Amino acid sequence: MILLKNVRPYDKSADVQDILICGRDIIEIAPNIDVPERLIEQTIDGEGLVAAPGYIDQHVHITGGGGEGGFSNQVPPLKLSQLVDAGVTTVVGLLGTDGTTRSVANLVAKTKAFNEEGWTAYCLTGSYWYPTHTLTGSVTDDITFIQEIIGVKVAISDHRGSGITKEELTRLGHAARMGGMLSGKAGIVHLHTGSGEEELRKIIDIVKTSDLPVSVFRPTHLSRHMDQAVEFASLGGYIDFTAGTNPSYVAGILNTAFSRAPKDRVTLSSDGNGSLPMWNEKKELIGITAGRVSADHDVICAMVNEFGYKYSDAIRVLTENPAKALKLYPYKGLLAAGSCADILLLSDTLAIDTVIANGKLFKLHGKSMYTPKFE
Repeated sequence: MILLKNVRPYDKSADVQDILICGRDIIEIAPNIDVPERLIEQTIDGEGLVAAPGYIDQHVHITGGGGEGGFSNQVPPLKLSQLVDAGVTTVVGLLGTDGTTRSVANLVAKTKAFNEEGWTAYCLTGSYWYPTHTLTGSVTDDITFIQEIIGVKVAISDHRGSGITKEELTRLGHAARMGGMLSGKAGIVHLHTGSGEEELRKIIDIVKTSDLPVSVFRPTHLSRHMDQAVEFASLGGYIDFTAGTNPSYVAGILNTAFSRAPKDRVTLSSDGNGSLPMWNEKKELIGITAGRVSADHDVICAMVNEFGYKYSDAIRVLTENPAKALKLYPYKGLLAAGSCADILLLSDTLAIDTVIANGKLFKLHGKSMYTPKFE
């Protein structure tokens, strides 16, 4: 067992508490927990620190993204240390533009590797392209039979996509939903939304005219599509924004989304280790950088420090909301007895001091507590 002493819960509505961890789970949160010393493997003094749930990032290129502009533009794979330092204790990996030199098989293998190292990792089959690249030959079978796969990825409204039609997207939605129903998973269609003029019109039309529930479709990269994002959220959909490279700007975008859409439908993700290409008016590549998983926390800090949000309200976009969207709540996304022991301890300045994932200590007071492989 691990005992955290004298921490302040992230909503700051309660007095100083202790948190008792056994295995992967939180088993008690209360003042002055008394446990026989022989049962405690480690006691951590959390005086002055805030305890919060670990972050959930549902859009990370764990095998590396990019590739636009040539092979040298491929972004390297994600390292576990990047997730630890970012406080992201649950990650969903996916492919992007490149489903040719990058494969679903490699993505699933990388997902399994993170899980073997004590993390929580899921992934999506597919890439930007349609017909979908899969492992089994079927989107439904991938979701149903491969434990780590919880949905499918495709691109809309982007010159790098396949020009998927409304009818094809509807069939893809049915395939994902069936896989989700058969396996008890979320069964989602995760939609890279580019800067094209079509925006979200296809999926809004599908939701309004077909039998598919709005919960099937999960558009992301919506900073440029606020009006249609708000319309989609008004139908009950989740809307995901990308942390990007400018925390203040994205915090402002989230502030706008909170003012116009239901707060429980708004989520944030990093696009970590994915490419962030820059295009001219002719759609010619003129520059490329990579996303960072640490950008998630940077945006949260900007929401608190620049827009006056309580930390407990700001982190919903990385905890409770995505956990519910991915059918992981209340085991994930919550700090409570019976929930997973994914815990961040933060200083008064919101610096991430300590990271616990699945009940295992990965960082303590700023110091790494594990030996990363090949880093």
